[in-house]
Amino acid sequence: MNEFRQALRRERMAKGLSQDALGAEVHVSGSQIGNYESGKSIPPDEVAAGFDAFFSTGDQFRRLVRQARGEAVAPWLRPWKENEERATILRTYQPLVVPGLLQTAAYARAVVAAGAHSSVQIEEMTRERLERQAATLDRPDPVTLAAIIGEAVLRDGDPATIKEQLEHLVDIGHRPNVHIRVVPFGSGIHAGHGGPFALATLPDGSSVAYVDDPLEGKVIAAARDLRRLASAWESINARALPCDLSRFLILRVIDEHEERAKMA
Repeated sequence: MNEFRQALRRERMAKGLSQDALGAEVHVSGSQIGNYESGKSIPPDEVAAGFDAFFSTGDQFRRLVRQARGEAVAPWLRPWKENEERATILRTYQPLVVPGLLQTAAYARAVVAAGAHSSVQIEEMTRERLERQAATLDRPDPVTLAAIIGEAVLRDGDPATIKEQLEHLVDIGHRPNVHIRVVPFGSGIHAGHGGPFALATLPDGSSVAYVDDPLEGKVIAAARDLRRLASAWESINARALPCDLSRFLILRVIDEHEERAKMA
């Protein structure tokens, strides 16, 4: 991020331009140029291309912008992102939050904001999460996604944000390649209490997993660990409601959120 900021300011000053004057050249406001130089935001690809064209810098600014965005992806998550995009089948379990591939922008922003991140990091991490969704679920050969969530996921969060999120789960759950199931309250102690994880089946039939924790996540490839996670998945799967009953529960909780909003 710093490299992009410094390069933009250096090139602008070399031409003796104000922020307003440079903004006019690439069709953004002068205040937006100031945001780019201060690190408050990162430009979209078309603006980065405009900088390259105006300054005759080849693809320098486009490369720096891609690099700055890449910094929004945690280093341990980058290999997993590639596995997500290649997977033919993804199985994900999340007891407390909606899985990242199924989050709305508002919900994703709220989840990211709960961590110790700056406003710029929050926006870039949210954008990166939405791009991961598109690369995985909207590709020509979309992955088959099986997601199991705990019932607590349906009930936590800002009322408007969680209501929109649950409506999105209902909508996307109608896709033939997306299967969303809920482990209801009262299901007893099961392997899912160990925390969230995901399993990916790759095109060659091999498997890889991702395990998260409060500090960082890690990609798992050892056969013994994969067997343990697959066994945990089956244990959780046995306690989850079928997709149609899960959808009914989600719709019922949406109604409960609406009733609470009326009473507020």
